[in-house]
Amino acid sequence: MKRLVLLMIALLFVSILPLHTPALAQTPTLKIWVDDQRLPVITELSKQFTADFGVDVVVEPMGIQDTKDALKRGASTGEGPDLYIMPHDNMGDLVESGVAAAIDLGDKADSFLPNSVSAFNYNGKLYGVPFAVENIAMFRNTDLVPDAPATWADVAKIGSELVDAGKAEVAIALPDLGYNYFPVYTAFGGYIFGRDAEGSYNAADLGMDSEGMIAGADWANQLIRGGYASDNLDWEAAHVLFETGKAPFIMSGPWAVDRFKTNKVPYAISAFPAATEGGEPGAPFIGVQGFMINANSKNLLLAQTYLTEFIATEAAQQFIFDKDPRPSAWKSIFDATEDADMKGFAAAGANGQPMPAIPAMGYVWDAWGNAGLLIAQGELTPSEALKEAATQIRTQIKEAK
Repeated sequence: MKRLVLLMIALLFVSILPLHTPALAQTPTLKIWVDDQRLPVITELSKQFTADFGVDVVVEPMGIQDTKDALKRGASTGEGPDLYIMPHDNMGDLVESGVAAAIDLGDKADSFLPNSVSAFNYNGKLYGVPFAVENIAMFRNTDLVPDAPATWADVAKIGSELVDAGKAEVAIALPDLGYNYFPVYTAFGGYIFGRDAEGSYNAADLGMDSEGMIAGADWANQLIRGGYASDNLDWEAAHVLFETGKAPFIMSGPWAVDRFKTNKVPYAISAFPAATEGGEPGAPFIGVQGFMINANSKNLLLAQTYLTEFIATEAAQQFIFDKDPRPSAWKSIFDATEDADMKGFAAAGANGQPMPAIPAMGYVWDAWGNAGLLIAQGELTPSEALKEAATQIRTQIKEAK
């Protein structure tokens, strides 16, 4: 099958070249831009593609923002890579800029986690082949809290009792009331953007000031006003509270694991609690890492083949997972993991919502962050702060049209 596909590629490649000897002697080459962390992984993996398909692959280091900037600058000239690795939430900007090509995975899409594929869908089309998913989860200090709480009311009760008993300084460490706090909002029915009939995020349906968001914010507000949580929303300070045993709970991601292990915190990772007993668990945002194709590549067919015939296979996905362990987007690899931390993140992300990749999300972060600070510091109620943020976001979306 691979030889047949390669033959078809080669014939097409030859047919579109000028008919003179130097051109016919050229060997097709694919260029891929990746971040520094994955450079050795994709370089080594791509050697197998060269062996199987006879196509040279050049893998070059390029950061996310540098990749975006370079692609946009070279959009009209076709400069840049054939493929690039990108977190899915940057996709909307790249599609709108004309530097992302649609991809057809066919039946192979069923081998991936559904939310990892939906993350790379934009306006009904697929623009990336995922390989890893990432999300935050609920950490608890097992010396203080042996069993995972079922509801956010349980979290507040357990944490407050530990503070009253002098065993903790705060009921929960709060890095922010935004990204890291999102599972509380969703447990109460909150959302940032709704979705249209095709499942794409809809900028016209902003949920920042929805009842669920306000109820979710009020959960933290009550703890803060009662003296059971800090009014200083600081990512580093919150993590120090947890790693020094002064907070029984924190919501954080894989990036925090090493520091907790270094500080020998007895922790466990689990899914997020629900708002009520038997309710839906809180859902975090998930970030999905994947390969995308430069729409202006001169090797579009080769780039498609690299993704659909090589990257979208269990062997390639397993190689990436083994060399750079994080929850795999390939369903069978994801399900087979035995690592306790990874299983905890997987449980927390099972109902995760892909970070909105629409350009309007760019207007959310500052307004949302400011609302969280105003709530924590007691300057505005949750309702007032979130309604003010929603007004600001809607105005910016309207002005951008």
